[in-house]
Amino acid sequence: MIRFQIAEAQTVLSDEEVALCQRVYDHVISVRQPQTDAEREDMASRIIQSFQHGVKDEDALVRLLI
Repeated sequence: MIRFQIAEAQTVLSDEEVALCQRVYDHVISVRQPQTDAEREDMASRIIQSFQHGVKDEDALVRLLI
């Protein structure tokens, strides 16, 4: 889901940055348990947007989105 959202946003991230966003996504999804694809897509988009706006710390991203 994260890689799809990155492509949709036409964003260039390093492999390490993608991996960080994916870990955050996996953790947030396991806690919040969204029921629809739209909710999961929205969460992935929010993670990427937050990362792009300077929230680069994994724990900070998780706290922001849970």
